[in-house]
Amino acid sequence: MSRTNYSDGRDESAEVFEPRSKAHHSKTRKKKSKKGKKNEILSTFVYVVVALAICLLIRQFLFVPVSVDGESMMPTLENHDRLILNKIEKVDRFDIIVFPAPDAPDKQYIKRVIGLPGDEISMQDDVLYLNGKAVEEPYLDKYKAKLKAKGQLLTGDFTLMGKTGVAKVPENEYFVMGDNRGNSKDSRIFGFVHIDTISGTTDLRIWPFTHLGTLKTE
Repeated sequence: MSRTNYSDGRDESAEVFEPRSKAHHSKTRKKKSKKGKKNEILSTFVYVVVALAICLLIRQFLFVPVSVDGESMMPTLENHDRLILNKIEKVDRFDIIVFPAPDAPDKQYIKRVIGLPGDEISMQDDVLYLNGKAVEEPYLDKYKAKLKAKGQLLTGDFTLMGKTGVAKVPENEYFVMGDNRGNSKDSRIFGFVHIDTISGTTDLRIWPFTHLGTLKTE
């Protein structure tokens, strides 16, 4: 009896399972691809969240944009000028600071620090005296020169005692004035500014671009 040989030299079992093997690898690659895209989207989301968090922290605790409202700091600052507020810098004499308005807490005032704790202050013939010594205010020189030519003074005479009832600036308090001395509601009217109420200092103007740069503080 003749026997029929169905073998032609190929491994029939391999033929059967090879297509399944290819399909399995294809599905694995698709799963890895989908997983990779999900990881990429998740990573991007995390980066965005972290970046936003950093921006919010910087805005809340370090640097904040502020806008000038009014003319009390002219000619140094004009109405609607935009500045960067520094919340971490120590307050020093002649710094420009921002603080809640004592007579309107919902508003912010921008003034210049004139007197530090312990200072005796007086003004005579448009000259500032601190602790008995005449002190220059170069940030006001041009303004003073214009008024002097007209026979006018920028700042009226006064003493700290006459304005506040005390001879020296108290501890943790500051005496502030606007550069536009004849049109500024400041410590001559509402008294001292406590250190804990100061929002920060500012010496950088960012708007308008024609006046972009640091401000004179001494």
